[in-house]
Amino acid sequence: MPFGAHEAMEVHEILTEKINMINHFNLYAQQAKNPQLKEMIHRHLQEEIKSYDMVVSYTHDYQNFAPMSSNTNAGSVRPDQIQYGLDNPSMLAPEVNTTFNDYEIASALLICHKNGAANGVKATLEIADPNLRQVLLNGAVNCVNQAYEVFLFMNQQGQYQIPTMRDHTAKTYLHTFQPVSESLKAQYMVNPGQTQGTDQGMMFNTMGGTQMNQPSHVSRSGQNMMPMGKTMPSVGGMQAGGNMQQQKNMAFNGQMPLYGQMGNQSNTQQPQGNSQYYNH
Repeated sequence: MPFGAHEAMEVHEILTEKINMINHFNLYAQQAKNPQLKEMIHRHLQEEIKSYDMVVSYTHDYQNFAPMSSNTNAGSVRPDQIQYGLDNPSMLAPEVNTTFNDYEIASALLICHKNGAANGVKATLEIADPNLRQVLLNGAVNCVNQAYEVFLFMNQQGQYQIPTMRDHTAKTYLHTFQPVSESLKAQYMVNPGQTQGTDQGMMFNTMGGTQMNQPSHVSRSGQNMMPMGKTMPSVGGMQAGGNMQQQKNMAFNGQMPLYGQMGNQSNTQQPQGNSQYYNH
């Protein structure tokens, strides 16, 4: 059975982007000097190759499908390890060089993953085939995780600095949002025995893997291919569900900071390194 016209166009764009990423990552791996950066590029390159082959394989025979876990090393990061604040950031301007330095490579790697995540989600929204939809969604989530790992590397090197605002200003600004009233929550509460949507449990967080509580995916030939309802391997971060609500409640009670990406202003560390800086 052929794909729809819109599906074919979206997949064409995604595969073209993946080829571009593989070609560029191969170049970056050859020119990177920092051992940690070089190792990270190799892992990300392996994952992009697997992701590309997975899409190609399914679009050829409509049967080969399996979720792909993330291959990142960011699972043990804590909020207080994120470095906040600006420390004399370097000036940036386009340059014409025959080779890239490590900052330029990391910056390009980050932008590739950000675009891959955004384009993957956009394409997923246009896909009708359920298995192809899941393949592209898995690829987008992996790009999210990889982008965060690159950010952590650059942040630790002092190359990706995070501007902050006064704690009182951030809290005042964000505390204008209040919890939903109990009466409204009670009005839309799911009663015992009430059937929920099949995608009710479909949730992923940036570093915690993908929770897939969906029916089994079925190939176009009618064969049951992938039993769902299992959690993909977690690579760290907050787990979905109760922990998310718990952290939300902590935030409203003033126990968690509400500014920046993560962390606490009091835990600010001075960025290390004196190379170029990547600013928000």
